[in-house]
Amino acid sequence: MQAADSVETLRRPGGPGLHYKWIALSNTTLGVLMATVNSSIMLIALPDIFRGIGVNPLQPGNTSLLLWLLMGYLVVTAVLVVSFGRLGDIFGRVRMYNLGFAVFAAFSVLLSLTWLHGTAAAWWLIGMRVLQGVGGAMLMANSGAILTDAFPHNQRGLALGLNQVAGIAGSFIGLVLGGVLGPLNWRYVFLVSVPFGVLGTIWSYLKLRELGVRKPARIDWWGNVTFAAGLVALLAGITYGIQPYGGHTMGWTSPLVIVLVAGGLAALAAFAVIETRVAEPMFRLDLFRIRPFSAGNVASLLSGLGRGGLMFILIIWLQGIYLPMHGYGFSQTPLWAGIAMLPLTVGFLAAGPLSGYLSDRFGARPFATGGMVVAAISFVLLERLPVNFTYWQFAGILLLNGIGMGLFASPNRAGIMNSLPPDRRGVGAGMSATFQNSSMVLSIGIFFSLIILGLAGTLPAALGHGLTAQGVPPAAAARIAALPPVSIMFAALLGYNPVQTLLGPVLHKLPASHAAYLTGHSFFPSLISGPFQHGLTVAFTFAIVACLIAGFASLLRGKRYVHGLTHEAPDASEPGRELVEAS
Repeated sequence: MQAADSVETLRRPGGPGLHYKWIALSNTTLGVLMATVNSSIMLIALPDIFRGIGVNPLQPGNTSLLLWLLMGYLVVTAVLVVSFGRLGDIFGRVRMYNLGFAVFAAFSVLLSLTWLHGTAAAWWLIGMRVLQGVGGAMLMANSGAILTDAFPHNQRGLALGLNQVAGIAGSFIGLVLGGVLGPLNWRYVFLVSVPFGVLGTIWSYLKLRELGVRKPARIDWWGNVTFAAGLVALLAGITYGIQPYGGHTMGWTSPLVIVLVAGGLAALAAFAVIETRVAEPMFRLDLFRIRPFSAGNVASLLSGLGRGGLMFILIIWLQGIYLPMHGYGFSQTPLWAGIAMLPLTVGFLAAGPLSGYLSDRFGARPFATGGMVVAAISFVLLERLPVNFTYWQFAGILLLNGIGMGLFASPNRAGIMNSLPPDRRGVGAGMSATFQNSSMVLSIGIFFSLIILGLAGTLPAALGHGLTAQGVPPAAAARIAALPPVSIMFAALLGYNPVQTLLGPVLHKLPASHAAYLTGHSFFPSLISGPFQHGLTVAFTFAIVACLIAGFASLLRGKRYVHGLTHEAPDASEPGRELVEAS
């Protein structure tokens, strides 16, 4: 039995000991937390970073810098986790994980040490963030496999649940950390990772042990190249698609975007063909014959689509409308937006470990499916909130959303990892992380597109009438009203006063009372609230549908399934399926 073998491995002389599993849990949780905190910490700190390097991100041509600083880290982790998971299966998961800590710490230092200024500094930061993401991908690809090797099957749900919840909570902890550290010094946003990276590198090198099954194999170079090229092109196309193009509010008709998306899909199609013909494929397509694995990953992708863009939309809602309406200056809104979203993190932290523990006894299906239903209900409630809501209602709905996502995340990941053969855990964990990380980028593109479409219909006319009513010359008002809505949305996201930024020198020619009103706390939030509400309704409707389909996919995962423990083979044609345990 696999569980007995695992315990025997821990007990035998020279083995790591019975307490090793908790060492593995604490170390991998630190690694995943550090990686995910860094995926969001810049979101709140971006205004301070751009001010520190002397770049105005809202100037024409600089939007790409803004988007790549936000998305570059997410794109590279989505692309590389499968490759590093496969390399972990071949060369050792702990070895790859240790290297990930060291790479992450090194590039955290280089991010904070740039001597450049202006656009050159921005491209330096983008490059270092991409390379930092290489370390993050190594950590995320192998942490789940290390935990699955260390814990017996009847404790994996709790262990993977704690690890998963720490990872998801890290995305929200990063918001608050960025808001606190950015105003002190933008370099602290990157330096905060260094001591944890150094500690983690030394700790993992000294304490973690290779318990997994290593399977020497050739590296699938063609598979790696086509997969990386296809996914990079597709995610880059989505990134440029939400930027304006010519006279269009978005760039989905841009030849560059069309070529990137079409080329990416073609490369991924070629990758799928290659993986069926090579002896040692990078992406183990036969794993999708394992129903809990395939159903769990489909559910993970759809839940990520529903959740991924939520953070950005809530920040724009809070920073651009709610907080200014309640007297907060635009320069204060980034930090307070992060604080206002804490109930979401509390929900994750409360539900994740508990559902992981209970899924060890009752299986993943009831908790993962129920969690998606709860999340869908929370999106229905968010859709019904007025733009200028009562905070306790907003906080309660965020708490419910966090509980729903926490109920889903831990059991779903445990169900996926329990279904994998021991020698496929690295690549299986990497494949699962690819679905999760890719869904984040896809979700941001979808949510942004839906919100921009909602704004584009009514915002230009409302903005033009509002400005001329306050004495802005019609030509200047028309010019500003014709700007793409994405510029206004990014201004709100970055904590700039959008009207002050857009009017510029025109502001000084207006009567003082009119200028004060236009740049005050009420004009812009009141102006944008109607158009934004329409965009929110469309975006939340999409999230509701995605969560319900994810719940249905989770329902199809079947009974509780732990590879190697049970006797019934539900489908003899499925390689590696030796077990289905009755729930």
